[in-house]
Amino acid sequence: MAVLWLSKMNRPLPILLSLMTGGLIFIGLMTVKLTERPTKQAELEKLTVVAAPETLSVEIEASGTVQPVDRVNISPKVAGRIERLLVDQGVIVKRGQPLAIMENREIQAQGLQSQAKLKEAIAAYETARIRIPSEIKQAEMRFEQAKASFLESQSRFKQAQARIPGEINQFEAQVKSAESRFKLSEVRLQRNQELLKEGAISNDQFDEALNEYYNAAANLREAQQRFEQSKGTASPEVQELQQAIIQEQATAAETKIALEQRKSTAQAELAQLQAAAEAAKAEMERIRVQYEDSLIRAPFDGIITQKYADVGAFVTPTTSASSTASATSSSILAIARGTEIVVKVPEVDIALVRMNQPVSIQADAFPNREFQGRVTRIAPEAIVEDNVTSFEATIGLMDEKQPLLSNMNVDVTFLGQELNNVLVVPTVAIVTQKGETGVMIPDMEDKPKFQPVTIGLVLDDKTQIISGLAPGQRVFIDLPEDSQKKEDK
Repeated sequence: MAVLWLSKMNRPLPILLSLMTGGLIFIGLMTVKLTERPTKQAELEKLTVVAAPETLSVEIEASGTVQPVDRVNISPKVAGRIERLLVDQGVIVKRGQPLAIMENREIQAQGLQSQAKLKEAIAAYETARIRIPSEIKQAEMRFEQAKASFLESQSRFKQAQARIPGEINQFEAQVKSAESRFKLSEVRLQRNQELLKEGAISNDQFDEALNEYYNAAANLREAQQRFEQSKGTASPEVQELQQAIIQEQATAAETKIALEQRKSTAQAELAQLQAAAEAAKAEMERIRVQYEDSLIRAPFDGIITQKYADVGAFVTPTTSASSTASATSSSILAIARGTEIVVKVPEVDIALVRMNQPVSIQADAFPNREFQGRVTRIAPEAIVEDNVTSFEATIGLMDEKQPLLSNMNVDVTFLGQELNNVLVVPTVAIVTQKGETGVMIPDMEDKPKFQPVTIGLVLDDKTQIISGLAPGQRVFIDLPEDSQKKEDK
């Protein structure tokens, strides 16, 4: 059949040559293809990595320094000279322990004087507390006596008013009775005179009648005198009693006023003396506080880290201090308590730091020892140094007896939780195009193609992919030379 087909062709040789040439070209192309493909595959594997699930340990590294938990410069409240220095650098002290003594002899003298004044003021107050009630009691007694005298005079006056008219009437009745007896004796005498003339009676009988007459006359005169005297003395006695009442009433009023005044002034006097005692006590307390201030005491348990002044140095009440003990200083000592570590965490990592987070610590001074700590404080405000934004995190040490000293340099590692089975790519694979984050993946021709992704945690050289990429997909970590040339153009 082939021979017949060839025999039918007018020119069979060119056709055969064409077929042979085409076959050779096809075989050559296929050979090139087969030899070139492993080379491109190797180059692709060199420029890309496979996105695969991994377990991420969230760790953040930072550097910091050891600092005291509390540190203060100690200076006096009042400027003065140091009389005694009781501690030196490196000494461990307790809260309230005396550290230095300022010159205080003048204060001591003032304290003794104020103490004496306080005793004097208290004695005056206590004396007044005893004396004033006694004076009030005496004033009350004088008032009661004056009131009693007034009531007595008033009673005598009333008695006189009731008694004098009765006495006058009595004397008047006595005069009338004497007059009656006188008249009767006068009649009898006249009758006896007639009888004597007639000789009817004897002289003795007449003498008896005469003697009766004389007695009656004498009694009448005496009664008349008493009557006249009673009328003459009644008015002066009443007036005298009235004057006595007025005087006694005035005396009673005066003693009452004096009593009320003493009562009213007693409280004021006691209050004044008590206030004087309180003022003396306050003055002594002020001097005592001033004396206590001359004794420089430790504000808390700690260690003396610096000594800035010596005995005889003049120091002032400020918080500044020099770095050398021989320099002019306004502080005496520096005291510190406890140790903690302060590190600066970059802004991109601060979201991964949390309170009570465990921390591993390495110190240059102890290269073969690892210390443990926890985050105790995270600064709420960032600090910017050399255009780098960071946040200060404070780490408390777990072992209080650790040997780290203030201002030592340390490296810390914040230990976070483990993230299991998360999709991870190298951080260098993350690119940005037109403000969008993504990765470069091979297209159908193994050329880089931008693929938007959502990223999660970025831990040094690894980045978590939340969405936009599937496990097993390759991503470029370096672009082919032809792609870089295109980007450069």
